[in-house]
Amino acid sequence: MNPNIASNVYAFDKRLLARMTGALGDDKTIGRTALELGHVLSELLPEMFKAETGCDIAVGYAGYKMGLRNELVADLGAAVLLSDVSLRNWCSDFQIGCDSPVLIALVEALLGAEAADIEEPLPRALSKIEIDVAVPVFDGIAEVVRMAVNAAGGFEPVVGRPQNAAERLPPDPALEDVHAASIDMTLGLGPVLSTFSVIIPQSVLLKTQIVLPGGTGQSDKMKAGWSEQLEEQIRRSAVTLEARIRLESLTLATISRLQPGDVIPFDDGQDVRVEVNANGRDLYVCEFGRSGSKYTVRIKDTHGSEQDILRHIMS
Repeated sequence: MNPNIASNVYAFDKRLLARMTGALGDDKTIGRTALELGHVLSELLPEMFKAETGCDIAVGYAGYKMGLRNELVADLGAAVLLSDVSLRNWCSDFQIGCDSPVLIALVEALLGAEAADIEEPLPRALSKIEIDVAVPVFDGIAEVVRMAVNAAGGFEPVVGRPQNAAERLPPDPALEDVHAASIDMTLGLGPVLSTFSVIIPQSVLLKTQIVLPGGTGQSDKMKAGWSEQLEEQIRRSAVTLEARIRLESLTLATISRLQPGDVIPFDDGQDVRVEVNANGRDLYVCEFGRSGSKYTVRIKDTHGSEQDILRHIMS
């Protein structure tokens, strides 16, 4: 290249290019759409939570932030649950993030705790079971977004399984980040005040017209479906059970001399008592037995009702 020509070549401003191609909006336009979407979320979500938990959960619009998507996701912090979502004919990739304290508190509420008695949990990574319970919550948020944006074709959102922020793969450095906006919402349950966020590319928001779904029939149908899904998700969560059998008492001197092949008798002479637990909580009193080639336990008694057992497992 001619040196005189090269000296006149300048890099094109990326923000200007993004604005020219419809990938970056101005504060006023993005802010108005964010406020409208926040209004729909605050209108519909409280009824859904009330129908399922019996608790008054306040949902409110907390503002919006603009920036690159990866930075907005990272700004949510390490103690959040994140899900990647797509909705055909609207957006192929947006994110929902929710603080862990409100999800922990919601689990307690679903298991019968009074909202006023729930202590504010510390932010932390969620267990597999807690994530199982959170799945329908994310589905509910995505469904309200679907109703608000009124995407053509009536397709259902595809919601990826939520993950703890620390467990998500880092962004692919080969892919260029996109300008996005984070619509932030407050969730208040008893003394617990948290937030959830919906992070959407600005190129999508600039083309979106927000509508408030009308008619109670559609809203009631959505809430009923969400409630059934949440209940089913709780009951289908896989739980690891452990059995504990008391052995005959031995002196420390004897224990220290045990070698491979030595035998320790059970403490019980006839029906061997077995305590079955999950997550460190005793669930059943059983007796030890055998069926064919497998060793088994037969349940003789339970530590409480069905709801008590669910509460023990989830706590």
